[in-house]
Amino acid sequence: MVIISNSSRRSSTTLEKLSSLGFDPSLFVGAITSGELTHQSLQRRDDAWFAALGKSCIHMTWSARGAISLEGLGLQVVENVQDADFILAHGTEALGNPSGDAIPMKLEELENILEQCAAKHIPMVVANPDFVTVEARALRVMPGTLAAKYEELGGEVKWMGKPDKIIYKSAMALVGVDPVDSIAVGDSLHHDIKGANAAAIQSVLITGGIHATELGLGSFADVADLSSVQALASKYDAYPSYVLPAFTW
Repeated sequence: MVIISNSSRRSSTTLEKLSSLGFDPSLFVGAITSGELTHQSLQRRDDAWFAALGKSCIHMTWSARGAISLEGLGLQVVENVQDADFILAHGTEALGNPSGDAIPMKLEELENILEQCAAKHIPMVVANPDFVTVEARALRVMPGTLAAKYEELGGEVKWMGKPDKIIYKSAMALVGVDPVDSIAVGDSLHHDIKGANAAAIQSVLITGGIHATELGLGSFADVADLSSVQALASKYDAYPSYVLPAFTW
């Protein structure tokens, strides 16, 4: 198994967390995260879009969840929008400053900064395309929400990770398998299942995750009504090969 995650952190961080989450690390070959893809793209600059990006950025990051280091990328974090070449969105809790600290901010405050950035027409790189994530059965807003807002404002966004097929191709390349021999498991129709569709691989939708409320599920083990799943799949234009209430074995 390979973990493909829209985490804005590097792949090594994701692998280090497995044991604390109750997983046996030996079951996994490795991990590919959107944060890792972002880091590599900003570091290598071997893509024309990234090569033209510039080095000064507005950095939206985490506070309570732990800020994300930009070490080794040669970037200059700025606080003034007029000095920025682009926005780097790792989190939704804080704004990075030149000293490396993170200043806690509300989502509305970050959105106000996005309005200023859109007026300047600078691009955004979003290192975590998820809109929300499930934490203790509650939904937490993720950087993809900021990216969607920026697009609504007319801003250009480079989405790193799911549902783009690049992260699936990277995972398959890691273990040397073809799409026909792969299957993706996830709880997000928009990210996990749509990405699997784009990568031409089979998929399993876990209904006890972020869509549980939409599917009318009250507890983790509840089985979703198939017609409700089909309606939701049509709404998101993402179609799973299989459906399970939870990823257990």
